[in-house]
Amino acid sequence: MSTEETFDHGGPNDPRPAPRPRPAQAQKGSLVKYKAALRKAKRKNAREPEIDFLNITAMLDLMTIILVFLLKSLASSAGAIPQSDDLRLPQSVMVGEPSDEGVLVVVSKTQILVGDESTAVVSLPSREQMAQSGIDAKHKRSGPNDLYIVPLANALQHAREVDKAVRAAKGLDPSTSEARIVADRTTPYRTLIEVLYTLGQSEFGKYHLMALSGKK
Repeated sequence: MSTEETFDHGGPNDPRPAPRPRPAQAQKGSLVKYKAALRKAKRKNAREPEIDFLNITAMLDLMTIILVFLLKSLASSAGAIPQSDDLRLPQSVMVGEPSDEGVLVVVSKTQILVGDESTAVVSLPSREQMAQSGIDAKHKRSGPNDLYIVPLANALQHAREVDKAVRAAKGLDPSTSEARIVADRTTPYRTLIEVLYTLGQSEFGKYHLMALSGKK
């Protein structure tokens, strides 16, 4: 089928009518316009690719900080200090609120505990032996005359790392930590000095010795 068309010519002064587009050219032009409009619509309706995975690293960091704060708040209550036949606190005439800052170190008649752990860091010998030579030499770094208690220092190292993160989160100086020492009233002076010395060697620079408030 031929698509060629003929036109009648009038006189020499008659304007020649503009040729009408051929059907094939018109169809081709419509297809180009349709493709251009389709590309424009795709660009307009294009969306950012959705993230189909969950990044849990930041969430785990947040949960760790919350857990540390929760443990610290539970352990910081002075009313939670246990007392038994194995642990009797001395009395003080000072009146005031006990400190709620610092890692808890309990020195009872038979053992030393750190933080919320129920497992003894060191089992203590008899009072007579501790009064003379302190804690057993097997727990010391370099013999019976040393003041450094190795198992206690190892436990304090972990507590120090946790307390450092807590202090940094609170905006406090993380270069040193505080300790709350709950010692039985019959604890020998030598044992108390060994505990304080080990705390000092483990980056604990401030201590709170807990006592029961009494009447003047």
